[in-house]
Amino acid sequence: MSPLFDSISSASTSATISAVPTNIVTGFLGAGKTSTILHLLSRKPEHENWAVLVNEFGEIGIDGSLIEGQHSEQSGVYIREVPGGCMCCAAGVPMRVALTQLIRRAKPDRLLIEPTGLGHPWEVLQTLNDTSFHGVISMQSIITLVDARQFSDARYTEHETFQQQIEIADIIVANKQDLYESDDKEAIEHYLKEHALSDVPLILTQKGAIDLPLLDRAKMLIDDRRLEKSKGINLAPTIENPNLNFTAEIPECGYSKAVNQGEGFYSTGWRFSDQFEFNRSRVFALLSGVEAERLKATIITEAGCFAYNFSRDAMSEVAIDQVDESRIEVIGREQNDDLQSRLFRCLSRGQRLA
Repeated sequence: MSPLFDSISSASTSATISAVPTNIVTGFLGAGKTSTILHLLSRKPEHENWAVLVNEFGEIGIDGSLIEGQHSEQSGVYIREVPGGCMCCAAGVPMRVALTQLIRRAKPDRLLIEPTGLGHPWEVLQTLNDTSFHGVISMQSIITLVDARQFSDARYTEHETFQQQIEIADIIVANKQDLYESDDKEAIEHYLKEHALSDVPLILTQKGAIDLPLLDRAKMLIDDRRLEKSKGINLAPTIENPNLNFTAEIPECGYSKAVNQGEGFYSTGWRFSDQFEFNRSRVFALLSGVEAERLKATIITEAGCFAYNFSRDAMSEVAIDQVDESRIEVIGREQNDDLQSRLFRCLSRGQRLA
């Protein structure tokens, strides 16, 4: 039994924690990882506790709020975020700490891990395979979400992280099939013949709808050649404002901004305290027109709290439970320098920011 398992077990006198069935749900930007996790959580057995470890490229942290807005600890769902780039950078310390704290709190029946779309899936798996987690987690299916339309774009297919996400998969899920053209499936099948293990199944779906039994497929045996390929990768992002992240206190002015850069992408995020209320129609119109790879937000408006999720296809708006503050995160190949002033103009009438 590992020291980590001892420390987790001793934290609870009311329950014994056995090895937790654990799934990695990975995929590049916009593939639908969060939608898939929300779908799985909606089908969680009522009597079970599930834990979700979310890693985000940006400094602000949005996905945790998106999930918590629809699932709470009262319903048996526990969330922990690790923002600011790949959680396995710096020898995996952020991931180890967050995972230990999450398992202690949740005592979960299942653990879902969502690495950032720009993270290092091999390093995530290497961290989980460390002896300190033996007896703590039981690795099950590694599910890689893809959008088949990306396979005709060299910016994706030649990206090392994208390739790793294919190589590491036990199951490939081609999401958003309702948007595919006739040759998209052929493109993905051709690519997988070259980059995926031969026996990895391909499943087509939409809106992240996958069946729970897929979670319990046995994890593949790690190929030594592919582990060797993953060595020496260092995608640790540079951080412009490392102190203005999602855990820091918002300044007196009522908002903060943080920028992250790595792997050819920028993330720009804002936090607004709950003293500020946005106009729902104006903020929807603004966010719908932003040019970016990904945009996520949880916003306090005069009409209630809403979650926004934008990819290359459309903007979705979903009503959520009350949130403590508004958060916006944009990821793109260029910085959105003018977005802040445009956000200010979306505040409800009579409100001002310094």
